[in-house]
Parts: sequence; C-alpha cells; structure tokens
Amino acid sequence: MKITSREELTRVREKFQKALALQKKKILVCAGSGCVASGSLNVYNQFKEALEARGLKVAVALEEEPHDQSVGLKKSGCHGYCEIGPLVRIEPFGWLYIRVKPEDCEEIIEKTILGDEPVERLLYKENGKTYAQQDDIPFYQQQTKVVLKNCGRINAESVEEYLAAGGYKALEKALFDMTPEEIISEIDNSVLRGRGGGGFPAGKKWSQVAAHKEAPVKYIVCNGDEGDPGAFMDCSVMEGDPHRMIEGMIIAGIACGAEEGYIYVRAEYPLAVERLQMAIKSDEEYGILGDNIFGSGKNFHLHISRGAGAFVCGEGSALTASIESKRGMPRTKPPRTVDQGLFAAPTVLNNVETYANVSNIIENGSEWYRTIGTENNFGTKTFALTGNIKRTGLIEVPMGTTLRHIIFDIGGGMKNGNFKSVQIGGPSGGCLTEEHLDLPLDFDSLKAVGAIIGSGGLVVMGDDTCMVEIARFFMHFSKKESCGKCTTCREGIPDMLSILERITKGEGEMEDLDKLRKIAKTVQVCSLCGLGKTATNPVMSTLQNFEDEYIAHVRDKRCPAGVCKSLTHIEIQPENCIGCGKCEKGCPGEAIFATENLTPRGLKIREIDQAKCLHCGACIPVCPKKAIQEV
Repeated sequence: MKITSREELTRVREKFQKALALQKKKILVCAGSGCVASGSLNVYNQFKEALEARGLKVAVALEEEPHDQSVGLKKSGCHGYCEIGPLVRIEPFGWLYIRVKPEDCEEIIEKTILGDEPVERLLYKENGKTYAQQDDIPFYQQQTKVVLKNCGRINAESVEEYLAAGGYKALEKALFDMTPEEIISEIDNSVLRGRGGGGFPAGKKWSQVAAHKEAPVKYIVCNGDEGDPGAFMDCSVMEGDPHRMIEGMIIAGIACGAEEGYIYVRAEYPLAVERLQMAIKSDEEYGILGDNIFGSGKNFHLHISRGAGAFVCGEGSALTASIESKRGMPRTKPPRTVDQGLFAAPTVLNNVETYANVSNIIENGSEWYRTIGTENNFGTKTFALTGNIKRTGLIEVPMGTTLRHIIFDIGGGMKNGNFKSVQIGGPSGGCLTEEHLDLPLDFDSLKAVGAIIGSGGLVVMGDDTCMVEIARFFMHFSKKESCGKCTTCREGIPDMLSILERITKGEGEMEDLDKLRKIAKTVQVCSLCGLGKTATNPVMSTLQNFEDEYIAHVRDKRCPAGVCKSLTHIEIQPENCIGCGKCEKGCPGEAIFATENLTPRGLKIREIDQAKCLHCGACIPVCPKKAIQEV
C-alpha cells in the first residue's frame, strides 16, 4: 500500500494509532543484540506460545485486525541496561522485568497480563529497594532520551508502530512545509555536530553539498561502521529504531538535492543489517522510499553496503572507496567528500547518531534543540558504558555532562577497587584520570585535554588496571587495523608497539619513553587519515597521566597493578605452607619443588624456581591455605 498524499499519510497514521491503543496490554521483549545473546528470542517465542495456548489474541503487527482483547507482543530495541537482560517491559504499567527466562512467561501472563499485578521476584532491586517502574531505576532516571526515546518502547521491526509514535512527521514537514534552504538553515541553527567523533557541523556539510547545483548526481551516506572496541551505540539505533535514522537521511536528501543514499554497516552487525533491510522494504511498500514520496514529487532510494570490519573504513574517503568495491584506503584531501565523495559526486557523510537527531530538530525546531547541552555543543550524546563499573550499558545524556555524573551517578560507581582512569573515544581517544572527573563531556572540552569523544565508548578502569598494558592493547589494535598506505602509520605504530611490548616484559629502557613521544609526534603529524593522526592518543595520554607506571616498569622492573606477568613473581609464603604438595602436582612448568625445610607436622615446605616459573598462576587457586601469592 503506497501512501500517495499528505492527507492519506494522516489517515494511515491515525489508523495505526487507534490500532495501537486497542492493545490494552503490551509485552516488549528486548531484541537488541545483548539480550538476544542472553536468550530473549526464546522468551519472545515462549510468550507467543503461552498466550495463544490461553486463547488470548496476540497482536504482533499493527496491520493485523485488532480488537480490545489483543495483547501486543513486540520485539523492541535495546533497553540500555544490558547486563541485567533479557529485559521485558510491560505496558501500560511501565514495569521492567529483569533476567527473564522462558519459564517465567506463564507467571507474567497470569499475574501481570491477566491480574494487573507485578511479579516481585523479577523486578530490579538495588540497596534494599525494589523498583517496579523502569523510569525510576537510577540507571534510567538520570538520562535524557532523544535519539533513543523509541528504543525499548516500540516494535523495532514495525514501520506501522513508528508511524503511530509520530514517525515521519518531520519528513512530512520537510516535504510540504519547508524549502531545502529552510531545512539546511534549521540544521545549521541547531549547531548539530557530527556524532562520529569529529564534531563537524552537519548544517555546514549539507550546505556545501547543496551548493553543487550543477551536479547531476549527489549522495547521502550513513557511516554505520562502528569499530571502536566496547562501542555499540550506532548498532543499537540501527537495531532498535532504524526508521529514525532513515528519516534523517531522507530529509538530508531533500535538503541537498540527492536522490540516492547508502548505509555502510559492518557485516559483524547481522541483526542491524536484518532490521535495516526490513525497514527499507516496508518503507518502499508504503511509498516512504522510492519515487514521488507521499505525492510530493521528491525521490529518494536507499541501499545497504556491508563492510568487512576494517576500522580504517570509518574514515570518510576509505568508506566511500569501500562502497565502490575498492580497497578501503584514505586519499589526500582536497577534494573533500562534500565536493567529490562517493563515485566522485558531492556527498553528505554523517554517522548513524547524527542522522537520528535530524527528525527531532526538524519537528521541534532548532531553538528547542539548543535548550539541551552546552554552548556550541547542543543536544545529547549516546555512550556505551563498560568496564569496572556497577551498571554497564547504553546511555544517553546531554552534551556537557561530567564524567563524575556518568560514572558514579548513572553507572553506580566502581564495581571493584578505586577509580583510576576512563578510556574515552576508543583507539583514537585517550585515558582521563580523577582530575578530569568534573570535565564536561563535549567536543571542545575534551580536545583541550588531548582526548576526543569518538563514537562514544567509555571504558572505566580501576586500580587493578595497568595503563602501560592498556596503551599496548590499543596500539596492537591500531597496528592490525592500519591500511598501511602511509609510511609513518605503517612503520611508526609497529615500532611503538614493539617498545611497549618490551616495557611490559621488563626489557624497557628509560630512553624508550622519549622514543615513544618522538615517534608518536611523527605519526600524528605525518599520517594521512584520522586513524594515524589519533592512533597514538592512548600512548600519549597514559604517558602524560601515568608516567610513574612506565617508570616502574622500566626502572624498577615492576608492574604496580600486577598485570604484566613478566614483571610479577609468584611466591610461596613458607610460614603458611602446610606441605600438602597440591601446588607441585598442578604446576605445568614443573617449577615447584620440595625443600628440606619442614612444616610443624614434618612435611616438606614447597618453593618456586623463578627461572622455570611460567607466571601462569595455576598454583594459586589450588593452595588450601592461600600461601601462594603474586608479588
């Protein structure tokens, strides 16, 4: 059924809103990747089977004929609090059930769907308090949902529910009430900055592409190649609310005079690809994508291009080369992507979260958008909060929110030990310390301290983390992901990695620290693309903030965190040894032997030959008296 006019769009939306209202009870099973991995689809299938067995009408899709006894059963997007999944939200109550198993479905149906009572044992509990309402849980209560407002609240696989929730109203406004110039002006006035890490103003980029009046073809490209370790924000949007991103891309096409769009998404996101394919197909069937959208005379076609997981393809020119079936390598600039991008045509290239902001700005106005965030850093930012922290998951907060608020209020503080550092921006970012906890998280404040927001990964680390090993890990990642085009990146990053590996093995020298700084500066200045220019940030930030740890590794041959195995010693405390021999039997390196010294019971005390010790730690858990320790 194609929608061929604005009036028909209004009728269709009202029809779906009425159908949705007839579902008096709704079960929203989280079907984001995290909960799917925990078995949420088994929970969904069990709900469907159990509801039908009771003779209840199950409404999976809004196009089905509804009645007032329908129970809506939906696969929603990510709810955010991934570690307590599978998650199930019950409407109209707003109750959230955690760690739901298939065997819990009958009780939920009996007590909640039929009896309007919560299942107490499945509710979230913290510090002796039980939370029935999802929005009251501390993790959710302190967030501001703009981009993620539909994730976990509507069926992620249904354009009908997106329409019923007000979806494509911004597109309608852009088509019938605004000129392309007015659309760009609204985006420009909002000061929406690219959420992929660079923070370049989206309105300026759009206006540069729109200025190519003579260009026969232009393109709108979405960067969904989210490659930072620990980052899953764009993935969650593509899985949980794909139409919001698509709506932003169509509006960009109308504003810039482009009729073709590409979504570049990594093949490691199969669920995101599946949901995008479903969204595009349903949009084409309703006439939201294709020719003559809603009878407006405007056209926009959308395609999916799957990447092979190369981190460098997050860079604009490498990404467009990959879509063109070429090797994903960056090129020199100018010309810029806005002048010669995909297939040498003017191209708007933004990431998923940037496009997902567009519909809110067009519908509510740039002045509304500017009430969120801080000066020149308006709106919200999504973050993937992971690491040594009590509450991990996907969050959305106003730009300018401090690290302290995110880590200790939303995240609940440290899971173990004391706060030491937070890695922000992935391999291109830096490690911030306690002195940065009150730093506003925005593009300008982070740049001032040598870090970047990146795509939005936040990895929290405690005092049991070795910062030299963290730097080594990210340099190893960057070495593997470098395309090798630039000599400085191809040779410099492996050289830095080699130095870091020597340091973590206790073979480093003090001059190595100066070598790291010198090579890092060369790589940063001379590399062609953003990967090379920012790859050294983890090393430089850890050297700046944790130089004492480097010195301990080099001069004292000691890892303060006890992480670098080559710099740790495993010793048996003779006063605690009972001579049982369990450690000797379980040692794979045959490094433990019996001495002539005896325990009070006359058994031989064990000792470790440090020359043979493999530092594997296999002996530690088998000792019944905890006499074996890492020092």
